[in-house]
Amino acid sequence: MASLRTRRLLLLLPLAGMLLSAAPAEAASAGSKKGAQVYCYMRSNGNDHAVSFEASYALIKRQSGGLFKTSPEHAAVMITETVVEEPGSYPDCGRYLGDLFGGKTTSSSSSTTSAAQTSTSSSAGEASSDWDADDRYSY
Repeated sequence: MASLRTRRLLLLLPLAGMLLSAAPAEAASAGSKKGAQVYCYMRSNGNDHAVSFEASYALIKRQSGGLFKTSPEHAAVMITETVVEEPGSYPDCGRYLGDLFGGKTTSSSSSTTSAAQTSTSSSAGEASSDWDADDRYSY
């Protein structure tokens, strides 16, 4: 029969594991908060989605302390959750959240996008854009 000390140790090991596993979750939420701040700040200052998401995704990857790499899709969800949970902290950022999931660009950049599409479609010699919304987060 196991001694009292051994039984106590066996009971405390799962508790210690649960406490240690909670630390990466806190780091992930801090990373998503910073990622949302970077994304929303850059978008509100006129940067496009690609540049803003690349910067915020790099920050989220660095802040996460887990064994596995944070996927771009998960980073987009983390940013969205953070903005939705604290809309007062990220004013006017809600209009950019659709871009994280392949939505259309905002009206301020849509005129430049349509002008660019018109110029590329008018030149028949150039290759057409093979951009796929499903591949926007491929890595």
